[in-house]
Amino acid sequence: MTNQQIVSQEEWLNARKELLAKEKEFTRLRDRLSEERRGLPWVKVQKDYVFQSAQGKETLSDLFQGKSQLIIYHFMFGPNWDEGCPSCSFWADNFNGIGIHLNHRDISLVAVSRAKLDKLEAYKERMGWDFNWVSSFRSDFNFDYQVSFDPDEKVESRFYNYGKNGFPSEEAPGISVFVKNEKGEIFHTYSSYARGLDMLNGAYNYIDLTPKGRDEDGLPYTMAWVRRHDQYDD
Repeated sequence: MTNQQIVSQEEWLNARKELLAKEKEFTRLRDRLSEERRGLPWVKVQKDYVFQSAQGKETLSDLFQGKSQLIIYHFMFGPNWDEGCPSCSFWADNFNGIGIHLNHRDISLVAVSRAKLDKLEAYKERMGWDFNWVSSFRSDFNFDYQVSFDPDEKVESRFYNYGKNGFPSEEAPGISVFVKNEKGEIFHTYSSYARGLDMLNGAYNYIDLTPKGRDEDGLPYTMAWVRRHDQYDD
């Protein structure tokens, strides 16, 4: 950053307008991509998934909470874990307060993890979150949507992000979208994993605007700097 070019206001404005043209094209491309995403074919959900919630047992249909569209964030929190994943916690910090806006677009947002409900509730209280979070403990749900893996399965054989990409943990992050029709039938419309989740993190989008950007190149691994929000030193 110390070698950045210093120019006059007029030169900066010209450079900024050139970038603006590219930003506008990117926005148009994103709009077209979103349209293609909405045009994907659907797959009917055949299994009767059951989750544990603060209200008791709930089916996948119940998670829609009267809406016709459901977004599920696959939060990494394994049954034997004491805390939720720091990276997923970073993402979840972006969820508070958006539920009412999603509801007014006929959408319900729910986080799902394999840890038992009491662990989720305790961690949720610690983090100060208010979004809906349910447990899929003893359910096939996480495995069927490729975000949980058999511990005995070889890492290189784990199917993640639509290929055998060798995810190193038994739990992985992702997002899945479902729709329910007038007959009550449920369809899977979309899932995304890995860097496909970037657009859901408002903090990262703010960081990307700054001169240093994510500033992660010299770290041992991407996001090595991330802590749960109550664990930063200052």
